[in-house]
Amino acid sequence: MTDTTDIKHLLLSRIRDVPDHPEPGVMFKDITPLLSDPAAFGALTDALAELVVRHGATKIVGLEARGFILGAPVAVRAGVGFIPVRKAGKLPGATLRQAYDLEYGSAEIEVHAEDLTAGDRVMVVDDVLATGGTAEASLQLIRRAGAEVAGVSVLMELGFLGGRARLEPALAGAPLEALLQI
Repeated sequence: MTDTTDIKHLLLSRIRDVPDHPEPGVMFKDITPLLSDPAAFGALTDALAELVVRHGATKIVGLEARGFILGAPVAVRAGVGFIPVRKAGKLPGATLRQAYDLEYGSAEIEVHAEDLTAGDRVMVVDDVLATGGTAEASLQLIRRAGAEVAGVSVLMELGFLGGRARLEPALAGAPLEALLQI
């Protein structure tokens, strides 16, 4: 087995399937067993930090809430800044806000207006790419702040939900890296 295969196997072995959560018919991918295993969490942090460095990012945007859990240690490991992107109304001070559509309704996310500037190369880090709506909105926020998108890196991509196809126009050639594709 290659090192990449070993890491993928380790990560997959620490993700628990929870049937019918949050509603019947949904198979929830629970990453809490991965987070509780220091070897698996460390391997995940190293793999994501390698992507941040490879793509020349100077800051990481972590998407609420699991993107905070993954993005902050990745930022420390990669030696770059960490910027939280939160649900609307959670950040104090001046913010940039971006609305986006969900399957049933809409939502808004925010970032502090001064946290991203021209000259920043920003990697979005999150746990899952599902339908791509939140990631797409975060890319719009990054560009509105004057920063450059270095890419999007996720632990796992749920390919059957079509997030990659939705996200590709917003990426405008920047990479989308998924450590696991499900």
